[in-house]
Amino acid sequence: MVATDTSLTDALVAALPEGSVILNPDSMHAYRWDRANDPDAGMPLAVVRVTSTEQVQTVVRLAAAANVPIVPRGAGSSLSGGSTAIDGCIVLSLDRMREITVDPVTRTVVTQPGAFNAEVKAAAAEHGLWYPPDPASFQFCSIGGNVATNAGGLCCVKYGVTTDYVLGMTVVLADGRAVTLGGPKIKDVAGYSLMKLFTGSEGTLCIITEIVLRLVPAQRPPTTLVATFATLEDAMATVLAITKTMRPSMLEFMDRVSINAVEDVTKMGLDRSAAAMLVVQSDEPAGHAGVEIAEVEALCAMHKATECFFTDDPDEGEAFVTARRIAIPSVEKLGTVLMEDVGVPLPRLGDLVVGIEQIAQNRDVVIAVIAHAGDGNTHPLLVFNPNDKAQQARAEIAYGEVMDLAVSLGGTITGEHGVGRLKRAWLPGYLGPDVLELNHRIKAAFDPAGILNPGVVLDPAWSAT
Repeated sequence: MVATDTSLTDALVAALPEGSVILNPDSMHAYRWDRANDPDAGMPLAVVRVTSTEQVQTVVRLAAAANVPIVPRGAGSSLSGGSTAIDGCIVLSLDRMREITVDPVTRTVVTQPGAFNAEVKAAAAEHGLWYPPDPASFQFCSIGGNVATNAGGLCCVKYGVTTDYVLGMTVVLADGRAVTLGGPKIKDVAGYSLMKLFTGSEGTLCIITEIVLRLVPAQRPPTTLVATFATLEDAMATVLAITKTMRPSMLEFMDRVSINAVEDVTKMGLDRSAAAMLVVQSDEPAGHAGVEIAEVEALCAMHKATECFFTDDPDEGEAFVTARRIAIPSVEKLGTVLMEDVGVPLPRLGDLVVGIEQIAQNRDVVIAVIAHAGDGNTHPLLVFNPNDKAQQARAEIAYGEVMDLAVSLGGTITGEHGVGRLKRAWLPGYLGPDVLELNHRIKAAFDPAGILNPGVVLDPAWSAT
């Protein structure tokens, strides 16, 4: 049942600047879904677009007093349903909060959560600095969403994930208080590490309104290598051989389905017959990058690469990186996609990739696999025709089997996209009862009324009994 009480919406309209509150159902429609396209998305009571921490506090206090749930939303690029609307909620859109200030002396950037990852990178680059975390969607995903999910990306194998760059943040708690943590300090171990707790909390513990991020000197121009393989096993053996002896700045994987999907779009001459392709980069200093890539080339040849090519031309190298970045939208052109985000310890990566291929064959479902191979994080993409109910049912079964396989190999149900709503059912089995209880205790401590993003990560109906 959609909430119809106008007292809260009247209070929001009165308390916020004109145009901040959207009540028209047609206008709210676009805010119901994120990129996960959850079919169970609800209809909000209102969409509120804020521009400051103080406005967020106002919304939270009014919603808390009315016991109305709040769904925080950035760019809506979540692949796990983390910003899907529920009936009668307030969708709190942070997309207007886009201010970015770089301090080159402390090598930090202070940014509001609605700024795109690409905009933060561009602002840093103006000062000869770099913000490394780079999800494939970096051009259109928000930095607040990156922090809320602890996003990763293509260069994380060498440079780490979002949490490694968060030095400070301002958050609004479920009771409307604003709290500032950390700041432009390299070291700070006073008190519990609340920033680590809030980073990756998916909007369930607080609403992030400002972030202080660590920057590093600009990345050196990389040398790029592309290698293709006739079998998945050869490609996986190469990944292990590379990671045993070096840490490249990028080590990405694409399987045959994703290669062909990208080739359909780009017509760049990718080998359609290859079972797998690796994209490897080295950003070591001049002279050393060539040596590292030469070592990678030798390992590729040792493990039966069918073709191996490398270049230090930036544009040529970026073309292959772009091919990897557009793999998901390319596969989406094949049909409706269920997106996975499972990861395993590196020694089990081959078992995971080959096992997923077997699941695809057993269930007669197309599964494309792309991966941040250097850190064991894979993105299986299950494709089905939405008009074929039998095929959809097989895909949904395979979706669970992929997660079960990852967990059986000592892995995780999500490496960087978050649990959201789509993976919540698998979380109890992954965490186990004791760790699950600790998660619910934390949620209850920060959000006792359960108004912050209910249904994301944890089941609101959970009981320890």
